[in-house]
Amino acid sequence: MSTNNNTLTTPVPQRPSMCPRQLSSSSFASAFEVARTKLSELGVEEPDTDDDDTLSPFSNSSGEEDDSDSSPYSASVESDSSTSEAASPLHSPITAPITPAGLDPDVADNFAFAFDIDGVLVRGGKPIPEAIEAMKVLNGENPFGIKVPYIFLTNGGGKFETERCRDLSRQLEIDVSPGQFICGHTPMREFANKYGTVLVVGGEGEKCREVAESYGFRDVITPGDIIKANAATAPFRALTESEIKNSRDLLARGGKMSDIVVEAVFVFADSRDWASDLQIMLDIAQSKGGRLETRSENFDEGPPIYFSHNDVLWSAAHEHVRLGMGALRKIVETVFEDVSGGRKLKTHAFGKPQVSTFEFATRLLQQWRATQHGLAESEPPETVYFVGDTPESDIKGTNAMNEKSKNEWYSILVKTGVYQAGTEPKHKPRKLVDTVLDAVNHGIRREMAKLGTRKDGKGRKLPLDDAALKAISEGRTPNFELSVDPFAKAVEQQQQQVQ
Repeated sequence: MSTNNNTLTTPVPQRPSMCPRQLSSSSFASAFEVARTKLSELGVEEPDTDDDDTLSPFSNSSGEEDDSDSSPYSASVESDSSTSEAASPLHSPITAPITPAGLDPDVADNFAFAFDIDGVLVRGGKPIPEAIEAMKVLNGENPFGIKVPYIFLTNGGGKFETERCRDLSRQLEIDVSPGQFICGHTPMREFANKYGTVLVVGGEGEKCREVAESYGFRDVITPGDIIKANAATAPFRALTESEIKNSRDLLARGGKMSDIVVEAVFVFADSRDWASDLQIMLDIAQSKGGRLETRSENFDEGPPIYFSHNDVLWSAAHEHVRLGMGALRKIVETVFEDVSGGRKLKTHAFGKPQVSTFEFATRLLQQWRATQHGLAESEPPETVYFVGDTPESDIKGTNAMNEKSKNEWYSILVKTGVYQAGTEPKHKPRKLVDTVLDAVNHGIRREMAKLGTRKDGKGRKLPLDDAALKAISEGRTPNFELSVDPFAKAVEQQQQQVQ
């Protein structure tokens, strides 16, 4: 924790008062040291410097990349799509760097949190009750009086980041800044200078076109523009009066439709009309170099197609999960193979579980910690706790990032979204909890536990839970027990059913 105030050269801005604190931030490190001393007196060993995680019944999953999820940041894509610091959109007008704040003495400098939104914090547009309390804990309303930096990383989109932040601020009763927010299409802005005319799919009305143009894309057309120019393109869709008014007139450009060349397709948000959007995307995929209303003879001349994420399912207001953009992606690829005589269509996906998205989040988190809390931007926190509800994207991506990153990315799965309680996910989290509040409390307790652990008979290191911490404070030897695998029962039941 950052507790040294002697290095400050400017006064720390006054912040709104928090709840009464049981322990001041300045004594937080001291309390750790007291606990450490008592552990030593009790003969309890501290962890080795190369300590592996032991607070979870799971070893870290490999986080292998799925070959079907081609990342637009991978080496197989042109070098212009690199996510180098120089090209980072963190310095866009939306999240322009500001003068770093003075060092905040109450902030945790060695760990941080990152959250998915739908199914973790919000469901069906309404906040999950525990989410509001979790934000209070992170903002200082905890026994230690500390603030923990956090960001939001969602595959959702379809709006300006500022608009999503306003929505989330209202739902969680906090102030959410674009500087701590990434949605599925945020990284797409790095392609604005790479392509000329692009087709943008998804979202409500003209919103996604407006977002794309704010990113710097120079010539954005939509499926509505194409249908307005030729209604026969989508025989089962009739544009509304509003859509006709707002859609742009491609014929007014002069020439033929085939003179318009689409250089790339970007699916910014979930489609509102799968049938017509699917038809238009397939038309362009089968075109001669992206020229509208043309057909390639060998079906290998179409422009690249990018999806802002690959979630097949997502948690909405309905009691059962709903189909997401990943389902549309699979349909596009499958139908293309059928209509092209077996040709494979390779599309690309941003968002989770792509490691590049988590690397993008790391840069955002470093900048946020510097601008908001006065922490050094040169190094990321030692541990980032990522809380999600979808094993196939949130957990898979976090585990893969942990394998690659120098710092620790710790996956936590909640039961309030896509994950179905009582089942065993393909991609296992480091920790399974009921709600996001449990996830936050677990992460903070785990940071406490890093200061002292004890090995069992097999050499495994056991965490300090609440009871253990209380025992230490009272001078007693804590009773350590290994956590039970929360999926063990589900696996056992499945095996019994098979038998």
